[in-house]
Amino acid sequence: MDLILRRARLPGMDAAAPPLDIGVADGRIAAIAPALAAEAPEYDAAGRLVCAGFIETHIHLDKSCIIDRCAPEQGREALAVRRVAAVKPGFTMEDVAARASRTLAKCVGHGTTRMRTHVEVDPGVGLRGFDGVLAAIEDWRWAIDVEVCVFPQEGLTNNPGTEELMVAALRRGARVVGAAPGYDTDHAGQIRRVFALAREYDVDIDMHLDFGNTPDDMDIDLVCELTEQFRLGGRVAVGHVTKLSTLPPARLAAMGRRLADAGVAVTVLPATDLFLMGRDQDHNVRRGVVDANLLDELGVTCSISTNNVLNPFTPFGDCSLLRMANLHANILQVSSPARLDACFGMLTGRSARLLNLADYGVAVGNPADLVVLDATDARQAVAEITPPLAVFKRGRRSVTRAPVQLHRPH
Repeated sequence: MDLILRRARLPGMDAAAPPLDIGVADGRIAAIAPALAAEAPEYDAAGRLVCAGFIETHIHLDKSCIIDRCAPEQGREALAVRRVAAVKPGFTMEDVAARASRTLAKCVGHGTTRMRTHVEVDPGVGLRGFDGVLAAIEDWRWAIDVEVCVFPQEGLTNNPGTEELMVAALRRGARVVGAAPGYDTDHAGQIRRVFALAREYDVDIDMHLDFGNTPDDMDIDLVCELTEQFRLGGRVAVGHVTKLSTLPPARLAAMGRRLADAGVAVTVLPATDLFLMGRDQDHNVRRGVVDANLLDELGVTCSISTNNVLNPFTPFGDCSLLRMANLHANILQVSSPARLDACFGMLTGRSARLLNLADYGVAVGNPADLVVLDATDARQAVAEITPPLAVFKRGRRSVTRAPVQLHRPH
């Protein structure tokens, strides 16, 4: 063996059960057992929680870290798309790669080992954002696996030249096609075209959908209908869907069952949704974050993710997924142990299901992508936002963080 993680506690383990050792060979988990009888370089987890690497299902590497170059907000209006669009023509491949790398470093440092990033293409930015992100992905391959979802942030049917750029990106290896129909004059036209592209190039779909302050004019029904029509259940995800947060309980439950039956997954993006929603109100402002726990309990595959970092959509962020799970739990007033466990699952196993990862988890034969957290169980990790003390990518140490030491005066 090449590595042994000693005395690990896995998510869901009985508190009374003895800790386990995890043996790694050739970048994969080779054995899991108490007091593993083998010799290799060791890391002592000392009874701490060891989980598979966190999964970022929805982030925007190409437009991260640009808040300092964007115009300020105007009163209560964020105007995020417009403010980003104004600076995108100045993006270069090198600029995007550098900013994406800065963001990836934060993600890796907080235990993320797999990711789906959304990348915008349109005539204003061309493929420069796409090329820059690809360069950063290649540079960080030692620490994180990243797939690209290419999408039209500023419109598709009403933005000539955008579809050709999306097709070019798909031909060059983008594995997911996205959408943002809320910024298109023809919502249904964009959605139908994206489903057609997904079928033509045999890629998954991940849409920015139904972002708004009221339940009016939702597109989710059409997405469910097309998912069922083309038998794409399990290959379609939607992000934001803040309009669902405005539904009364019975309607939300019905929509949750519809999503589960169709096989449409949901990514909740607490930081951005909380920051942007309710801008039409000057007091008693709505939270606007969908209850991922409720949808999860109705059978919907749900993830919690970061979305934007240091740009007009979210002008802050450290790329800690545990912080996002904790934020979600605060906003939705989650406190039960089972629901806190589920929040942790929305950074790990449930996110793997959304990305259709067949080789994920702490199991023999899977890649040794492992995170040692300064916690004893998943609930503590979410409740206290406990930092990762070590991260391993394919069995190789990629992150080290020392536990906090307090120096009491003698």
